[in-house]
Amino acid sequence: MVETSVNNIIQNTRSLRVLLLFSILVPVFFVVDLLIGSYYISIPEIIKAIFHAENADSQVVLIITSFRIPKAVTAVLAGAALSVAGLQMQTVFRNPLAGPYILGVSSGASLGVALLVLGTGGLIGGSIVSIASSWGIVAAAWVGSGLILLLIILISSRIKEIMTILILGILISSAISSIVNILQFFSNESMLKSFVVWTMGSLGSVTNVQLAVLFPSILIGILIAFLSSKFLDAFLLGENYARSMGMNIRFARMMVFLSTAILAGSITAFCGPIGFIGIAVPHIARMSLKTAKHSLLVPGTILIGALMMLISDILSQLPGSESTLPVNSVTALLGIPIVIWIIIRNTNSDRL
Repeated sequence: MVETSVNNIIQNTRSLRVLLLFSILVPVFFVVDLLIGSYYISIPEIIKAIFHAENADSQVVLIITSFRIPKAVTAVLAGAALSVAGLQMQTVFRNPLAGPYILGVSSGASLGVALLVLGTGGLIGGSIVSIASSWGIVAAAWVGSGLILLLIILISSRIKEIMTILILGILISSAISSIVNILQFFSNESMLKSFVVWTMGSLGSVTNVQLAVLFPSILIGILIAFLSSKFLDAFLLGENYARSMGMNIRFARMMVFLSTAILAGSITAFCGPIGFIGIAVPHIARMSLKTAKHSLLVPGTILIGALMMLISDILSQLPGSESTLPVNSVTALLGIPIVIWIIIRNTNSDRL
């Protein structure tokens, strides 16, 4: 008993050190992200624009406060939200490849946005100018992602095979994409162009007005995830064990899926469907922290997800160039090798 307690203390201490390291790296890369862009701005100019705007160059103030800071904050929120959503789905389904992108949750959010945008004349992109319209977009994404989650729950209650659920999730995602394509076919040219750009994933199109909606939405979703940490720990041991411990399975699932729908839906609404972060980051967190405790995994996943998205945003800027890549392309290039490694590792372990 004493030896177990000592080992737990040592493990927790190591995990806290890793969390401290990532909590330092995130602000560092946040500043680097502010520095990167087609227009060079030094650190002293950035500080002056933020804290002494009245004495700074008006153009620099505009670039920093209206473009670069919102983009960097959005990167942090997107990385944290998608990573936590992926962690929760992997735990509940006990599936290492589960995630909002693979299982079609992001596609469901995309469908909700498409129905609102392409069906009502368009509120997407730079034309979202009011908080009311922003709440409409994010609510549509929540409903879309929530409905797909409910469908996956129904499927997983009848089918226990992990790969079958994954395949069905991919099929659901493809079916939703087909519906979205039909909506695009009947939409006008201007709305179609805006929607196609949105599907590529973008962090730079989120305005300060939209952040006023996005930030509290992500905060609520992450708060629910923190409160669900004990539920997630119990799910790791199986629903029968959790039920024997007196846990209300239905309530626990509802809390987890509510959090996932809010997190994945909110980011998809404003940034587009961003893939592979939700799959890759939880595995990086488990390897780095070497723990299964979600009270440590949730903050670890938040920090690592934020860091990976900041790095993706920096790479998408193509430092030294005025061109910008779709962030979805960069996250795919970073995340796909990790997904391949997961599949190979699981295949080898099954053979053993």
